Amino acid sequence: MAAPIMNVFQARLRTSSVLGTVTNADGKEIEVENREDEEQSVKLSETVDLLLAAGYFRARIKGLAPFDKVVGGMTWCITTCNVDIDVDLLFQENSTIGQKIALTEKIVEVLPKMKCPHRLEPHQIQGLDAIHIFPVVQWLVKRAIETREEMGDYIRAYAVSQFNRHHTLPQEKLFEETKNVSLNSLSTVKEKYKPRRMYRRYNTTVLPDEQSQIHSTLLEFGKRPLLNRSVKQDRSKTETSAAKKKAIAAGLSPAAEAEGQLSDAERAAEEERIQALMKEMSSHEQLKVSASAVGSIVGLQSEQIRQAARDYARKQAELGSRPQRLSGAQLHNRALQSMYKQTATQQLKLTELNNQCENTKSTYDDTMAQLKQAQQLCTEIDGEMEEFREIETGENKGVLDRLNELVSLNESLRKQEQEFKKHCQEEMVRLQTLIEGVNTGGGGSSEASERIAMIDKQHSSDKEKLHKARLLVAKKNREISGLERKIDEVPSRAELSQYQRRFIELYNQVASKHKETKQYYTLYNTLDDTKLYLEKEVNLLNSIHDNFTMAMSSAANKEQFLKQFEQIVEGVKQNKVKVEARRQDEKLKRDKLNDSLLDLLDKQRLYFKTIKEFTQECKTNEILLSKLKHLEVS
Repeated sequence: MAAPIMNVFQARLRTSSVLGTVTNADGKEIEVENREDEEQSVKLSETVDLLLAAGYFRARIKGLAPFDKVVGGMTWCITTCNVDIDVDLLFQENSTIGQKIALTEKIVEVLPKMKCPHRLEPHQIQGLDAIHIFPVVQWLVKRAIETREEMGDYIRAYAVSQFNRHHTLPQEKLFEETKNVSLNSLSTVKEKYKPRRMYRRYNTTVLPDEQSQIHSTLLEFGKRPLLNRSVKQDRSKTETSAAKKKAIAAGLSPAAEAEGQLSDAERAAEEERIQALMKEMSSHEQLKVSASAVGSIVGLQSEQIRQAARDYARKQAELGSRPQRLSGAQLHNRALQSMYKQTATQQLKLTELNNQCENTKSTYDDTMAQLKQAQQLCTEIDGEMEEFREIETGENKGVLDRLNELVSLNESLRKQEQEFKKHCQEEMVRLQTLIEGVNTGGGGSSEASERIAMIDKQHSSDKEKLHKARLLVAKKNREISGLERKIDEVPSRAELSQYQRRFIELYNQVASKHKETKQYYTLYNTLDDTKLYLEKEVNLLNSIHDNFTMAMSSAANKEQFLKQFEQIVEGVKQNKVKVEARRQDEKLKRDKLNDSLLDLLDKQRLYFKTIKEFTQECKTNEILLSKLKHLEVS
């Protein structure tokens, strides 16, 4: 008699692939609570899509459970954020319930340390409450993207600095090799061909027109100016170019060609004007004076120098108008005095020009620094815009457009903030000026002092009232916080539903284990009874075998042996009848229990149906209550 061992494994409950049903040992589907929320499923899909867009590509695996996708993505985001936290976030797929609870508690513990603005509880993660999980995942993804951008910029800058430290481009090497040679050549050329003064005007009177001043300056440095060509300005460009070609073909210089275009009368007038300018000049070597004389002249006051220059010019004009012959000593003294006055004048001009040069140089340095900063900022902005355009795709185009709008809004708000600060500063200056005017002008007025005292008293009373109001508001805020904590301690309907779901899962596991244990006990008892009967059968057969030879030795023993054998057969038949009766009793009990099970299943279906209808009615009641409150308010 072999017992059916496979019934032990067939009697275990199996979870069906259909959500909301459980299959028992007989293969019948038992309906359980089935609560599908469309909003939760939509939020869950949005959460998975957000993790995919952030770079967590394990969420694409269809074999992973939603819990593993969400919790794995949150753990990945927290790790990517590179936050210094004393928590070990070790995520494993297909974890046990205890591991899942511990991991969710650690995630909830880490979020406040990362300054997450959204609150989340462990049971919400375990129950896949996607409505509350989505904003947390959204914030974590944003934080992870910002951290990756910062680290990318830092690593890129570090790589560039390391390359510049250990390597050099071929262009830079060539530039360093030729830099010193080019600088030396340039300084030599500048030193050789720098302008050198050959003459200096001893007459300090200002020339009448700008053209005469230019010609005088050119003559001082040994350059002969071109003759005036104003008479020929109305010639066409074709004639001018043709004349230039002819002059070049004849081997003439531009100055000679320009002079050839003028008439003899104009050329004679220009020559006379140049000669008149040359008469007012003397050699630069003859005008050099000693350092002591220059120091004494510079030591004079500027007003005295101007007055002396005017007197000298007046006397020089008088002397020029009276043709008389002077001795060589007088001419030398006159030239010396003129030289002193010109030196003082030029020294003053040099000082002013040096000051202007310093100011212009400082302004130029500041402007160049600002220009470099602006160019660097423009280059960085261009690079970021190129990266921004590269990452733009059809999926994240809406997010990037929204980001552009937010950046524009931020810039406008920043501009408004600066304008507001400027306005506040101007208003503060105006009020301070007004207060100073009141303090200075109203000192002798008793009415103004009384008014100020009354204002101070009113300000003190208002300040005390404000302090009391703040204390009252702080007290109310503490009471509100206490009430909010008490409200949070009371579980909501969703939390109770999650607790109920977890208790049902735990109950199913305990019931399955209990049923399996009972089946093991039943199998043991059955095998033990089988063993007992087999032992009895073996003992009986051994007894028959041992006594068979003795019983067949005589007729009396044979007859007694047969009688005993018949008694044994009769006992076996009686035992069989008793076992059969017992089997029938157990079968009746099984049938009664099956009937009870069917009744209980009907009651369970009715219970779930009633719960579903009650939930729908509760939602309808809440909708009607909200509409009623809205109508009362309106």
